[in-house]
Amino acid sequence: MRSGVRNCKAAAPVLKYGLLDIIRRLGVHREVEELKVGIGAFWLYPQHHYHNEVEELKVGIGEWKIARPPQRLITLGLGSCVGIAFFDTRTSLGGLAHIMLPDSRQFQEITNRAKYADLAIPDMLEAMLKQGARRSSLVAKIAGGAQMFASADRRLLNLNIGQRNVEATVGVLKELGIPLLAQDTGGNYGRTMILDTGSGKVYIRAIGRPLKEI
Repeated sequence: MRSGVRNCKAAAPVLKYGLLDIIRRLGVHREVEELKVGIGAFWLYPQHHYHNEVEELKVGIGEWKIARPPQRLITLGLGSCVGIAFFDTRTSLGGLAHIMLPDSRQFQEITNRAKYADLAIPDMLEAMLKQGARRSSLVAKIAGGAQMFASADRRLLNLNIGQRNVEATVGVLKELGIPLLAQDTGGNYGRTMILDTGSGKVYIRAIGRPLKEI
């Protein structure tokens, strides 16, 4: 029995990298890291995503970044946080923000403006306008705002930061006049959000759920 276990373990790397070799021969390029964590984490994108020249830019928590084709923006770990994707349908300029909190006015000292919905969204908009985007051709999509931890304490439920982040984000977008085309928010699970600047499409993925376009 032990010998069989050893053989299975020895075969696993062969299977893993054998699949990667097959994928490369087909001209389909994916990050090796996603394959390493198991077949369940290997997410297939539509065919137009498979290009050698695509550069993936990761947006961290409390950050925002701007990109152009053929770049792709991705942010991980959207629990109660909210991801905001901007896309200019005229220039294909895109932006992605990962905000943590709804309102900076509750804090006396602000060390990172990108953490707050009321500051990060206008800042990203201003930066995109400076790089040639037009407000009239900008659209937005959002994701996240989950209630990650259940609690029997009603006071904690009333502090639902995920819902407040979503409400604040929607409010800021309305104030700025940016149309919100789609959202994937709420629930009790984390999300990864991807903006493809080549097509303007936004994809959401979550553990145990199929890849979703919004």
